[in-house]
Amino acid sequence: MATDTQELDAVRISDSLRTRAWETVHDLLSTKKGIISVCLLVPIFVVSIAAPVIAPYDPTATHVVDKFAGPSGQYLLGTDHYGRDILSRVLYGGRASIIIGVLSTAFGLFFGVPIGIVSGYLGGRFDEVMMRLMDTLLSIPSLLLALLVVTVLGSGLVNTILAIGIVFVPGIARITRSSTLSVKNEEYITAAEARGESVYRIAFHEILPNVSSPIMVEASIQIGFGILIGTSLSFLGLGTQPPFPDWGYMISVSRSHLQSSIWFMLWPSLALGMTIMGFNLLGDALRDAMDTQIDTE
Repeated sequence: MATDTQELDAVRISDSLRTRAWETVHDLLSTKKGIISVCLLVPIFVVSIAAPVIAPYDPTATHVVDKFAGPSGQYLLGTDHYGRDILSRVLYGGRASIIIGVLSTAFGLFFGVPIGIVSGYLGGRFDEVMMRLMDTLLSIPSLLLALLVVTVLGSGLVNTILAIGIVFVPGIARITRSSTLSVKNEEYITAAEARGESVYRIAFHEILPNVSSPIMVEASIQIGFGILIGTSLSFLGLGTQPPFPDWGYMISVSRSHLQSSIWFMLWPSLALGMTIMGFNLLGDALRDAMDTQIDTE
């Protein structure tokens, strides 16, 4: 009997999440911000993921005779100081940046959401200790904390993802805890407690589906922020290491060659700016869509 009830609860939660997801997508595409964010991000994601297929050259291959070439039929976006095709490097650099943004946010969600939900639901000493720890991490500027972690772990793509993920954990935990506090005294939580449900089931089967909206909004913004921090680390020489292309490293190197070619800095800067703007608009559009659903309810 208990197993049947749990299965029915799981089906109910799944259907509720699926319905809410479709409503969110519909509301998202009903706003100008949502449409603009999709128009910006979808092409960037597609061309970055398909970089091995559509990139005209090996991003690390040098063509010494073609250094600082301008846009042409052979090199659509020009070449850099080693004669490498900028288009190919921008496409592959987008792959690195998107991987950093998505995986670091996933890391922050994986640890931050459970900490926030359990702290908010249990309260007491556990909540006090965890939130003081989160506040300590939040008191350190994001880029500085990422720099400290990368200094300890070493540079590279994987360590960059871990460093940014650690930066994201306290903020996500704080937002999740705040949302948990707003629903922990609702009737469905009281009913679950009366049925003798475990803390795990109450936290992740009752509370989580009902606090997912602010978490989704935060995650969409954090992906863009993660790309920005990852680019900043690469700009400082501590992120993705050469010769693997990265927008931040490309911008950093191009500063020394502005008199020779402006294209070297323009294209990775433009790609980075469009990506960050797209995620910021996506976060704003999601927030508006979630608010619309709440007002309707």
